[in-house]
Amino acid sequence: MTAPASINHEEEALSKAFDARLARRLLALVRPYRGRVALALGLLLGVGSLQLVGPMMTRRVIDVAIPAKDSGLIVQSTIFLLSALVLQVVGAYLETVVTGTLGQRVMHDLRRQVFAQLQRLPVTFFDRNPVGRLVTRVTNDVESLNELFTSGVVAGIGDLFTLVAITVLMAVVDWRLALAAYLVVPGILWVSAVFRKRVRTEYREIRSKLARINAFLQERIAGVRVVQLFGREADEAARFREIDRSHLAAHLRSVTVYALYFPAIEILTTVALAALILAAAPRVEAGGLTVGTLAAFLQLARRFYQPLQDLSDKYNTLQQAMAASERIFKLLDEAPEPGRRTSAIAPSAVAAHPSAARQGVTVSFEDVWFAYDLAHVASGAAAPSEPEWVLRGVSFTVRPGETLALVGHTGAGKTTVINLLLRFYEPQRGRILVDGVDIREISLDALRRAVGYVQQDIFLFAADIATNIRLSTPLSDAEVVAAAARVGADRVVARLPEGYRQRLGERGSSLSVGERQLLSFARAIAADPALLVLDEATSSVDSEVEAQIQRGLDVLMQGRTTIAVAHRLSTITRASEILVMHHGEVRERGTHRSLLAAGGLYARLYRLQAGELATAS
Repeated sequence: MTAPASINHEEEALSKAFDARLARRLLALVRPYRGRVALALGLLLGVGSLQLVGPMMTRRVIDVAIPAKDSGLIVQSTIFLLSALVLQVVGAYLETVVTGTLGQRVMHDLRRQVFAQLQRLPVTFFDRNPVGRLVTRVTNDVESLNELFTSGVVAGIGDLFTLVAITVLMAVVDWRLALAAYLVVPGILWVSAVFRKRVRTEYREIRSKLARINAFLQERIAGVRVVQLFGREADEAARFREIDRSHLAAHLRSVTVYALYFPAIEILTTVALAALILAAAPRVEAGGLTVGTLAAFLQLARRFYQPLQDLSDKYNTLQQAMAASERIFKLLDEAPEPGRRTSAIAPSAVAAHPSAARQGVTVSFEDVWFAYDLAHVASGAAAPSEPEWVLRGVSFTVRPGETLALVGHTGAGKTTVINLLLRFYEPQRGRILVDGVDIREISLDALRRAVGYVQQDIFLFAADIATNIRLSTPLSDAEVVAAAARVGADRVVARLPEGYRQRLGERGSSLSVGERQLLSFARAIAADPALLVLDEATSSVDSEVEAQIQRGLDVLMQGRTTIAVAHRLSTITRASEILVMHHGEVRERGTHRSLLAAGGLYARLYRLQAGELATAS
């Protein structure tokens, strides 16, 4: 039974334009590379200083060298200017390399942190968050931070330095012309403020639409067989076109904003330069201002407006990074699975490595009640007066060497019992004990290492077969082969060109369902677990293969504890105890023989299946 949840594909709005707390956490990511940051800043300051050489050499040549007809001074100034340009090119190259590697190293570290966090989060988190949205966190949001470190903060500091240096030099060269140049600054700041506001809105829309696209793609690609089976290709393509069109529209709006911003800045800059020429012309004519000074000033003014324009774009990059970092750090701040980091006590069979633990454990459920998180948890609405209980007062005990079977109609709560035992979810009432210890006091690693779990929905990784079998346990090649042989999976492997080195497709798609189930049995047996959990484990194999698996399991279950969820009642007739579940409650319990004799729900289920089998035969 799945947990109802309210899944939101929208991106959250950033609460503040600049968040000092987020900025400190971003700086913490850079701290291991502070040497690179210092080098990048030094290169930027050097390149910014070299930008002042051109105007000064222009002034020197026009006002001094040309009137004096001093060709030597002209050559000297030219060589000095060319040297400064070469140093600028070299400095800009080195700065790009340093900031680029800085950004990539920080992103490498951050991606590893995010992925490690995703591995630690509880199943309930993934119930509420679509996969596509989480992929957006690891890819696009992290890339936004890369832009911040490579072309944002460090380059912004360089622009600030250049702006201050040019401002001072302009005032020194001619303070009256400097004042005239500053008159256009309010207009540039106003246009930039409008630009930042519009771009921030459009950027948030783009992120929201992109998250929707990723979530839609993930779901449709994962369910492509269903789409094709029901002929939904055209309908799903139409839905994707609608989502993609909204993403395109958001991008086009941002393009429009950029297309208006840069020409507006260029117009203001051109007007400012024209005004400078008009203001300076009478002074030049009267001899109060030299032509070289005016030429140098026009170059300085052009360089003065460029950092203003760049800083506005850097501010937009900062906003994007702030929004991305808020989402990433929110993910990193999610609480991990309860017990993931604890080193609490554990029963001996659980604490030991499974391959060394050839004994079972005693598992007890004591008055366990459970309800999945409902939609109100995600939406913030008021909780209902009474939870929708999936389990109601479930109690049982299974000891080493015993097999407990759970049967009942779909939705009775059988798989939920397994989910609680493996601590994918926590019960609201009651407790679950392993060897007398509450599983909340046992570390998750120790608990799950002791469990061999075979699911109905088999998941195999896109790796070779040997890797999938030894997934949880370091095994030799011989042990891998032996585990496969015990359940008949060696016959599957023998048909593959590369045997145990054969790489599987995504989710093991290159194998049939039955073959994947055989490999999952081999994986569980290879771990040599203290507790064996089977969830409809033989539902996808034929009777011959099931019999072979059962023979292997008979050997494996000796001295161990087994809990089996069964749909085919013929597979659990030899169970030590059978629990018949109905609407989350244990309605009947006993052995196969005693339950048949009682003539209750189990007997009706058994007769129904027997009748179906007889009809089918």
